Amino acid sequence: MTWQLVLDGIDFGEGPRWHGGRLWFSDFFQHTISSVGDDGVRRIEHGDVGRPSGLGWLPDGRLLFVEMSSRTVMRIEADGTIVQHADLAEIATGHCNDMVVDAVGNAYVGNFGFDMEAGDDFATASLALVRPDGSVEVAATDLMFPNGSVVVNDGTTLIVGESFGAKFTAFDIAPDATLSGRRTWAEIEGSAPDGCTIDAAGGIWYSDATGSQVVRVLEGGEVTHRLPTEDNSYACMLGGSNGGTLFALTSAGGHPSTAAGTATGKLWATTAEVPRNTTDLP
Repeated sequence: MTWQLVLDGIDFGEGPRWHGGRLWFSDFFQHTISSVGDDGVRRIEHGDVGRPSGLGWLPDGRLLFVEMSSRTVMRIEADGTIVQHADLAEIATGHCNDMVVDAVGNAYVGNFGFDMEAGDDFATASLALVRPDGSVEVAATDLMFPNGSVVVNDGTTLIVGESFGAKFTAFDIAPDATLSGRRTWAEIEGSAPDGCTIDAAGGIWYSDATGSQVVRVLEGGEVTHRLPTEDNSYACMLGGSNGGTLFALTSAGGHPSTAAGTATGKLWATTAEVPRNTTDLP
């Protein structure tokens, strides 16, 4: 598995999602949401969107995105108007980050838990549940920097990467979207799970935010692949026409002083041995 460069000129790419035959991603510091197709040409889908992170779609096709600094989830209407979908300020104790949206429009949104960029002491975070009508509640507490997440098993399981916990944590999703049955899905010592994606064999590919690599892990913690990256990797996604292309976003760092305005971030691709499970969500 050899990485091929797809795009450069990114500041900090995050939240990749395969949607409508294109790879979509946010750029924290260029304040854009972009997509790229098979031709490798970047298309700016939405600009001036604040500091975007996680992406997802409601069943009717409207795009949701996390606006990190205001701790909100924003919604883009069919006419392109951007409106506030949900306010997470009472739950998020740090910048909001990644998000996964299930098939009926429930969104699970993580946050840092503390002001990491200002050098504050570590604190755990609560995971927010945002319902399709924009109402917000706490889904889970005491997570160690909840980050990349996947919804699997026909929408009955949520798996959340805890970047400061070096593990993935799983929950059962009830019909009312609430979570229970918290358990450790995999522990990966010395690793910082960030953006992730799951394949048809149940393996999670994740970007290791501190290890300049993309890793595949199975339930229970067995690591099957480690793919080194040129710079730090913060998010990855399976996509492509057959679901077998693994994309990874890299950057020199995540702090504004390192990445903002540098255009040194890149999007890479390689061919995975196992394609994504098309019945599951990112």
